[in-house]
Amino acid sequence: MNMLFATLALLATQVTAQLATVYSSCKKANSVALTFDDGPYIYETDIVNTLNNAGIKGTFFVNGNNWECIYDASMVTSIKNAFASGHEFGSHTWHHYDLSKCRITLVIRHFPGTARAAFTMRCGVALQRIIGVNPAMMRPPYGSYNDQVRSASFLRNQSMILWDFDDGDSTGATVTQSKQDYTNIANQHPNNILTLNHETYQTSAQQVLPFAITTLKNKGYQFVTVSECLGITPYQWTAAPQARTSDWNCNI
Repeated sequence: MNMLFATLALLATQVTAQLATVYSSCKKANSVALTFDDGPYIYETDIVNTLNNAGIKGTFFVNGNNWECIYDASMVTSIKNAFASGHEFGSHTWHHYDLSKCRITLVIRHFPGTARAAFTMRCGVALQRIIGVNPAMMRPPYGSYNDQVRSASFLRNQSMILWDFDDGDSTGATVTQSKQDYTNIANQHPNNILTLNHETYQTSAQQVLPFAITTLKNKGYQFVTVSECLGITPYQWTAAPQARTSDWNCNI
């Protein structure tokens, strides 16, 4: 396995011209893509219910082991429920490390898609197990990346998704401030908006999100998923979800 890591690392450093595409804004006119980072967490179901009631599909970039373990029974149920409702999932990597500061072998370990031996606890494999998808989209933690990260993402056949609007919930914005930021962007009325929200804050899920939906709807925006706003495929492949086994845990 160490030889495999070494080989992938060599490829990632040598094939520097082959870099993953980085998207920071939507392409679809008059559209808004609502995205939610750092889950799964206890407020995901609240977010999904709000989106469902508004007839909106969102996109969740989840970690494997951040605020909660992705394999916890309640988290599995939440992810399955969101996916069954038509919401999209991408990788936010296993932990929430700044990949631009990691050794390339660690970067590769944090990327999903290789369901073999030592990789079985990684985020992409978890999504394959839980909902049967191999994500084609990843969001680097903190939006931080370099060419090594892009090379590793290219090797995993993934696009990198950033954002062009941040409601500030993860950096200490109050509900009032986040609502004002949504009001400001709605009044500016750019051609499209790719938002960053976090599903780990109760205020974001229960107060800011309903306000944002109403505010943006009143400006005539169409709500779409990230893959729809970019015109890309969200998953490399899909299959039937797998049955839970004893290695569905975050202990290694």
